[in-house]
Amino acid sequence: MNTVSVSITRESGCEDILLPAYETAHASGMDVRAAVTAPITVAPGERVLVPTGLRIALPPGVEAQIRPRSGLAIRNGISMVNSPGTIDADYRGEIHIILINHGGEPFQIQRGDRIAQMVITPVLQASWNHVEALDTTSRGEGGLGHTGT
Repeated sequence: MNTVSVSITRESGCEDILLPAYETAHASGMDVRAAVTAPITVAPGERVLVPTGLRIALPPGVEAQIRPRSGLAIRNGISMVNSPGTIDADYRGEIHIILINHGGEPFQIQRGDRIAQMVITPVLQASWNHVEALDTTSRGEGGLGHTGT
């Protein structure tokens, strides 16, 4: 298993919030928790910005992806508007999670609740090679369901 060292700090007053952690030996994502100062109720269709109380310093060539938790999605309809969210290696601000309630009932977020997961992954940056025409493939321009259902 590959590992990378990532510096992390907590916002003042968030010392009680657990650091992101892998819940199983082969998990790719670490659970991230809410650092709300009071419970937040998310109405159906509503979006909220949830603080985590965390700041990280990723090394160059690495990003953190913030993804929804499948259990919250299936049980409560809770997901993320920008999924996955991206934390770049040069960002040093507090991490916030944009949650949306796709369910039919209000959902309450409590301090310390696991609200998302973070995946640390390598990044490739592209350099463009402008050409007059692209090479051909058997797929060609087929897209948007061209292979059937």
